[in-house]
Amino acid sequence: MIPYGHQDITEEDIVEVNAVLRSDWLTQGDKVPEFEQHIAKYCHVPYAVAVCNASAALHIACLALGLGTNDWLWSSPNSFVASTNCALYCGAKVDFVDIDPHTYNLSPTALAEKLHAAKKNHRLPKIIVAVHFAGQSCEMEAIYHLAKQYGCYIIEDAAHAIGGQYQNQPIGICQYSDITIFSFHPVKIITSAEGGMLVTQNPHLYRTLQLLRSHGITRDTDSLQTPPPWYYEQIQLGYNFRMSDIHAALGVSQLRRLHQYKQQRYDLAQHYTQLLKTLPIQLPYQHPDTQSAWHLYIIRIPATMIKISREEVFTQLRQQGIGVQLHYIPIYRHPYYQKMGFDPNQYPCMERYYTEAITLPLYPTLSFAQQDTIIDTLQQIFHQT
Repeated sequence: MIPYGHQDITEEDIVEVNAVLRSDWLTQGDKVPEFEQHIAKYCHVPYAVAVCNASAALHIACLALGLGTNDWLWSSPNSFVASTNCALYCGAKVDFVDIDPHTYNLSPTALAEKLHAAKKNHRLPKIIVAVHFAGQSCEMEAIYHLAKQYGCYIIEDAAHAIGGQYQNQPIGICQYSDITIFSFHPVKIITSAEGGMLVTQNPHLYRTLQLLRSHGITRDTDSLQTPPPWYYEQIQLGYNFRMSDIHAALGVSQLRRLHQYKQQRYDLAQHYTQLLKTLPIQLPYQHPDTQSAWHLYIIRIPATMIKISREEVFTQLRQQGIGVQLHYIPIYRHPYYQKMGFDPNQYPCMERYYTEAITLPLYPTLSFAQQDTIIDTLQQIFHQT
């Protein structure tokens, strides 16, 4: 089976992790702040906060921005459920904005229409989560201006997108957002086995995020004249969302190869595009303001194609040992969210995308020979119809 995604662990990674295992500190030593500093430098921001996973990052991002009961969070339905579960953890309510039919990201046009209607109904969101699907940035400048007009915060969910660019700046610079989060799950661009990171330009948010990831506890005792050496204070309710030094060591090592991984993913994506363009399928579109990190390569089997359906193509690829996937089932279609009464007809672009999309394997160690097998199989499927 050729999987849709796979981590690349090198001897250098193993050496870095072993060094931590042989050290005195396994959890909160030097590696976590080192990883944070490297990510902050890469993203051109002053602040980075490492956490145990990207879902935790989204959760505390919402808390730091004050999301609570009776507030609304809006996001794209084309994402993993973590992008909106974070609001539910805070007691807030969730709604969705339809996707752009070309990029499959949250549509600024649909957002503008929905915000205009929401203002009349007094149901404006407190936070908009802009998900950079498949590694390509949303149209952040347009989203930012809308958010400012209607008084919303912005979180960039860049779980797919470290290494990507928007307007020739790294995703994560937070020029058009309050906080950006990254994921280091094994199938992502780089991995720390499990892990996430928040980056921001805001010093107040930075301090709040640090508290929230570690029980709300601080050892900053400047307010006390002569604190005893053992003293610490819990000053708000927080969580144990910390990253360990073991995970951070792997992340530091992987980050050194980020440029290499970006190039490999780009080369593989171009190979797909070049050899699949003669088939009756829709290939990924790249907005001119973006440089994708190419976390995923999505093709679409048009619903108007009567001879063979998306499900048939998907099934035949799986039968041939090609681990295709579907990213994503619309969040509002999951049973837990269906109970909230969402109407799929409100999201026509998402609904059409859901009936047509297939994710092809894409990861740095995918060989061109394996990729040619995938391409040849697709060609055979379409030529036999």
